[in-house]
Amino acid sequence: MPHTINGFDYRRVPVADGLSLNVAVAGSGSPVMLLHGFPQTHLMWRHVAADLAADHTVICPDLRGYGASDKPAVTGPGTYAKRAMAADVVALARALGHERFALAGHDRGALVAFRAGLDHPAAISHLACLDVLPTLDMWEVMHGLGAAVGFHLYLMAQPPGLPEQMIAASADAFFGYFLDIWTSDPAAIPADVRAAYLRACREAVPSIVADYRASAGVDVEHDRVDREAGNRLRMPVAVLQQDWGAALGFDAAALWGAWAPDLRHTTVTCGHFMAEEAPADVAEALRDLLTR
Repeated sequence: MPHTINGFDYRRVPVADGLSLNVAVAGSGSPVMLLHGFPQTHLMWRHVAADLAADHTVICPDLRGYGASDKPAVTGPGTYAKRAMAADVVALARALGHERFALAGHDRGALVAFRAGLDHPAAISHLACLDVLPTLDMWEVMHGLGAAVGFHLYLMAQPPGLPEQMIAASADAFFGYFLDIWTSDPAAIPADVRAAYLRACREAVPSIVADYRASAGVDVEHDRVDREAGNRLRMPVAVLQQDWGAALGFDAAALWGAWAPDLRHTTVTCGHFMAEEAPADVAEALRDLLTR
């Protein structure tokens, strides 16, 4: 079963006390870091990363709590806060010799990227967020029957114990469900890659739940403080989203525009896992971003 991107070198990089990330690196040129989403690992970037590595230094880590990166025990609400995870990726870039870099994230990784852009604006030259809303906006627009699509958000927001027990008892079914319903092209995630994702998730249930629980608590508070202070993303921002349609009842581009004055919002015709379903479109959008 694959767990590496062809042509990339792998290493473990310490980013905080007692915490190291698994990271794949290839290429040369201006640095671009790619952050994966749920329920995946850095492997989701395999096509886009290979494309960008032709003329960029490409850095693909597993986030804390995911894949082959360390999974610290929860010592408080901040352990899996996006603020902590954003600090991880900035420390990772510095450890690799990059004080300033472009950052792209999908899903959970996009929330980490968003927080990095707000907390570390001097370090992030360009920012891309794929198929997600900022945490505060997400909770504000989800309501009624439309919120049923986010049932997992509510499940993993519950106090520690029951969510972990329920998910661990049927981990492959739980995580596999999202791999199935969120893709419009099942062939985009081959059986061996799917097996790698499921294995990684099966071994990370407590930390994955803790990541989501933080997004129902401390992450919301961090976003609210920034919104009330008028803090915005200072760098060029690209947001790629699938066509969510009017049925959800909100304007995603407008919500993002409130955070990002220099925004290009693009709709991509595919499912949620766009870096695997439409890698050429994603790579093109990232290259466009990097010229801004």
